[in-house]
Amino acid sequence: MTVALMWEARAASGRGEELLAWARAQEPAVRPVRRETFRAAGDRVLVVTWWDAPYDAELPELPEPDAELVARAVHRWRFESVGLES
Repeated sequence: MTVALMWEARAASGRGEELLAWARAQEPAVRPVRRETFRAAGDRVLVVTWWDAPYDAELPELPEPDAELVARAVHRWRFESVGLES
């Protein structure tokens, strides 16, 4: 089964590039099958990791950044793949 973990944070005012650099520097103890990092308007950063694991597996997640770096708490979601379409 493929499980995707999504981690999304909004940077404090003017700190979007710093949050992006921080997120990209985080290395989990175990490497995922795939990892992709995105940025969006409003200084938001999204990291998606894919894992070959059961839905309820213990998986390493990105930590919370320092409170001064973010405008709000990090949002996290877990999804399981239901198929690949082209």
